[in-house]
Amino acid sequence: MLHFERSTLINAPVEVVWGFHERADILQVLTPPWQPVEVIRREGGLDVGAISEFRLWLGPVPVRWLAEHSECEKYRFFTDVQVEGPVVSWVHRHVFEERNGGTKLRDAIDFELPGGLVAEGVIGWWVYSRLEDMFKYRHQVTKRECEGGY
Repeated sequence: MLHFERSTLINAPVEVVWGFHERADILQVLTPPWQPVEVIRREGGLDVGAISEFRLWLGPVPVRWLAEHSECEKYRFFTDVQVEGPVVSWVHRHVFEERNGGTKLRDAIDFELPGGLVAEGVIGWWVYSRLEDMFKYRHQVTKRECEGGY
């Protein structure tokens, strides 16, 4: 099992940062332009049972990714888990912590690659670098959008 985490301090109240994540187009807004990902559908917002379906490409091969929200506590966290997709398991917790009138946004992901320890050793570094680039982008967009009025 691998773990990835990224945190960012945002100078906006937690209600603003949470509200940003409730936008109907949030998946499109937070998808980096260089990533070959197509949002197929999003149903249920951030609530438990909400689903998001994507099509992503691993090289020339399209792969369906279906995620479901398994936990949600408004203004504190929500968690999505892979139901179907390219990895063995994927649990992504989005955490919102109040910090002196601002918000610490933390994304924590536990995942398992197909191929187990061999895959971790061979491509684990590549997966981490992709996640780092993606979440750097996502956090920059969130910070810019949420701090816009502050």
